[in-house]
Amino acid sequence: MPKVPYAAYLRVYEPLAAFPEPERSEWAEYARRAELPGVQDELRSALRAVVATPPRVAPARESGDAFVTWLDGVLCVCPWRTRLRSWQALGEVGHWLMPQSVVDAALPPSVRRRASDDYTSWRERNPDARPWIRSALWHVPVRWFVLFADDEREFREAPQRPAEGAARLRYRTPMVQARRRVARGLRAVREAMPEGPMVAALTEVGRWLEEFHPRSLVELDYGGLVYTISEDQLAADHSAAEVTEGLGALAAGDLERAQRIYEGLTDRWMAVRERQFAN
Repeated sequence: MPKVPYAAYLRVYEPLAAFPEPERSEWAEYARRAELPGVQDELRSALRAVVATPPRVAPARESGDAFVTWLDGVLCVCPWRTRLRSWQALGEVGHWLMPQSVVDAALPPSVRRRASDDYTSWRERNPDARPWIRSALWHVPVRWFVLFADDEREFREAPQRPAEGAARLRYRTPMVQARRRVARGLRAVREAMPEGPMVAALTEVGRWLEEFHPRSLVELDYGGLVYTISEDQLAADHSAAEVTEGLGALAAGDLERAQRIYEGLTDRWMAVRERQFAN
């Protein structure tokens, strides 16, 4: 079973009431299945597309699968929307930390151009479409931690038998809390560093959250990062608490302490990110 990519995920699970008919009934029926696909199932499909000749940047049709969970007795759904996310990931190729020759070998320019044209045409017909899932390779963006509190952290040690899986680290919070924290964090950052990059980053995340039902659930999942970060490091990782502390320092006017916390956090995550170049 593949254990890559080394990616973290930010997901939104919306209650069934957020979906129009007939989609609402379709998801309700979907959730009653005896077995539902998981992250590794989506990953296997993506890997088959990448190794195809020529590689397929995006599926020919949109995925009909989703992650499901329950919040206060209400079924919540997080559609995969793999095709849309694949197209959007194509726009991030220029930010990959690897030589252009490697990028071109994995995803030839002609394939990328064709996929880009397909996405542009599709977007004209679906201007309001947005993904329920965001991903980040080899790290967790600092802005994602703003949405969560340390007491929402869920850490699970790896089972004794490797075949049963790996450790897991995730955060979950109600949408109302996530929005409140983004607004509070954005206010603190704007007052202290109005021209800093975090202002734009938090603004963009806040706008994305506003697209969803107010009774949704927001989840940050370390995903495949658990295969590149040791279990001891995962157990000691309290990044959300550090971000909360840093924003508190900003709000109190202690810029030196806030900068020290931020630099320590970003340095630690950069060390993780640089492991993609390990032999």
